[in-house]
Amino acid sequence: MKTIGLLSDTHGYLDESVFTHFADCDEIWHAGDVGTIVQADTLAAFKPLRCVYGNIDGQDVRIVHPEHQFFEIEGVKIWMTHIGGYPGRYPSKIKDTLLRFKPGLFICGHSHILKVIYIQKFKLLHLNPGAAGKHGWHKVRTLLKFTISDKKIANLVVIEIGEK
Repeated sequence: MKTIGLLSDTHGYLDESVFTHFADCDEIWHAGDVGTIVQADTLAAFKPLRCVYGNIDGQDVRIVHPEHQFFEIEGVKIWMTHIGGYPGRYPSKIKDTLLRFKPGLFICGHSHILKVIYIQKFKLLHLNPGAAGKHGWHKVRTLLKFTISDKKIANLVVIEIGEK
């Protein structure tokens, strides 16, 4: 079993409470718009980090972290990218990749809108952790935490870390 801490859209601000909330996590995943490599490096020094770059990230982040991460944990295929679109209205490039890769878990950021939606058509769980940073139109900063074990995603918790 793996416990995962998921965040996105920190935009250069890393709230100290993230370290408390993710203390028992095996890995931290960041779905883009990190801000600078300092935030990614700080997370990576704390726990193993899987990260993708977002549209606001500069070369410092892009050199180290890819646009897409495709991997498998505990029998669940995962695709993480920053701009994934909205469930039911995926752009054709995203839809084609979902059909080809067939992930059980699709993670994106970008919208600053927290989403936990099962998509029957693709047989996948779509997660967007919302925004953990202070930049953007969201009002409350959020994180997600969950476990992956024996081909199942479970124990998903939404964590509110305060107003923007």
